[in-house]
Amino acid sequence: MLEHVTGRWGSLVLAALEDGPIRFNDLRRRVDGVSQKVLAQTLQALERDGFVCRNQRTVFPLWVEYTLTPSGKDVSAKLLDLITYVEASMDTVLAARQRYDSPAPAENGARARE
Repeated sequence: MLEHVTGRWGSLVLAALEDGPIRFNDLRRRVDGVSQKVLAQTLQALERDGFVCRNQRTVFPLWVEYTLTPSGKDVSAKLLDLITYVEASMDTVLAARQRYDSPAPAENGARARE
């Protein structure tokens, strides 16, 4: 279940569903880069775990929309908090990466890079 929620597509789908009910093709456009097959599998996994509800409308034309369940809303809110934190920390992360990737002076006792 954790993989379904925190995986690349699961987290993006949950975040996209945060705005309310959405139809499959609209969701596919919102989650840029996901294939139809992977989106369908992701939605099925999230529905099985109780985070997403699939609603099939019987009016013509027939269509399906997806919404978050109460549990899905809780998980989505926590994911959005994490995403916000990560985005706000990007300058710190990029600076740390630059320090890590730069050649270390040998006389400072810094670890050797191979």
